[in-house]
Amino acid sequence: MTAAGPQSPIIPPPPPPPARFRFRFRAPRRTVRLRLTLLYVGLFLASAACLLIITYFLVAQQLPQTVTLRTSGGATAGTAGTAGTGGQLVTGGVGVATACSPPSANTLPTAAQMNACQLLLQQEAVGLRHNTLDQLLIESGVALGIMAVASVGLGWLMAGRVLRPLRTMTATARRISARSLHQRIGMTGPDDELKELGDTFDQLLGRLDASFRAQRQFVANASHELRTPLARQRTLLEVALRDRQATNASLRTACERALAAGEQQERLIAAMLTLARGERGLDTFEPFDLGVIAADVLAAQHDDADARGLTVTADLGIAPALGDPRLAERLVANLTDNAIRYNVTGGKVEITAGSRDGRPFLAVSNSGPVIPPDQLSRLFQPFQRLEPGRAGPGSGQRRSGLGLGLAIVSAIAAAHGAELHAVTRAAGGLAVEVAFPPQPADTAARVQGRAGALV
Repeated sequence: MTAAGPQSPIIPPPPPPPARFRFRFRAPRRTVRLRLTLLYVGLFLASAACLLIITYFLVAQQLPQTVTLRTSGGATAGTAGTAGTGGQLVTGGVGVATACSPPSANTLPTAAQMNACQLLLQQEAVGLRHNTLDQLLIESGVALGIMAVASVGLGWLMAGRVLRPLRTMTATARRISARSLHQRIGMTGPDDELKELGDTFDQLLGRLDASFRAQRQFVANASHELRTPLARQRTLLEVALRDRQATNASLRTACERALAAGEQQERLIAAMLTLARGERGLDTFEPFDLGVIAADVLAAQHDDADARGLTVTADLGIAPALGDPRLAERLVANLTDNAIRYNVTGGKVEITAGSRDGRPFLAVSNSGPVIPPDQLSRLFQPFQRLEPGRAGPGSGQRRSGLGLGLAIVSAIAAAHGAELHAVTRAAGGLAVEVAFPPQPADTAARVQGRAGALV
């Protein structure tokens, strides 16, 4: 056992250095209210300073600089810096009155007395003029300083009153979210720029609300449309697998139906991608001819028209336009397919392309079942269909569409800045016309040159 050695004393840690308070000047945030206040104060000081200078010079011009000293007999004796009337002098000092008073009532002042009186009067006038102007300048400066301080407070209050509608719009915008787009600012008051800004913001909220509702409806419809072929495909495969007495023919039939359901999904996905692409807008613009595109589409769909016994009439002229040729081809194909699909046996389809008033256009009309005019707008909404009878008698399942054809047409037309007009025909069917924006003068030449190169 060893003896414990001497223990070293525990040295406490040094105390922390005293905190140093550092004062940092932080400039106020340059808000619009602060800038308006400074603008008001600056304008007030500038206008007040100009008014002070103008008043100073006007008063200086009104103060007399010389005065004529007259004797009691009316003769001119000299000039002085104060006013004299009828031989009586208006002076500010006792010495002036004594020097300018005659020795007696019947004796005229001498020349020396007149010179001394004139000198004293000039000195008194100059001093009085300087004192008056200095006093005016000092009192005006004090008044200007007092009003400058008052203008800061008044400018701050007036700026806050002017910006109060903006604070209301800011608070409302912070409260509104994707789930409360139905709220509006509802600006009241005079019909000025701020109320116009509030109304514009309300219109923007209305468009956003409609866009969000359309997006939610589109997602719901797309989910339903995709679920239907998937469920059909799964049912077909499950039935085929559970059938222990299945033959090669039955299995082949089940596989063909599953492939048909898969093709329906592919068409739906392709249509949705085309719709999304059309709603996104165009990145580049290329020249194309609507007449050439319509001719190619008609050649591709000629067999379908013959199978329905339809009479197709085409009047295709030169229609030079700018945009995306692939999207334009989808627009023409959807319109033509819609005219053939939703028609009657032995019906008619008319397609016209050309230029009218410098604007390329495409018009497609067809016969078919009668469409109620109040249901026309539904045809251009995604996944919206009318009653099955619109497909025409004997159309079958093959003629059932996805409900995206005319919606894609509307999106592509909007992406190109084209005007879309659709009317229902009294005898049945639909007439649709798409008018593209006017094109530059060299567009037709470029389109014709490209068509010649292809030939």
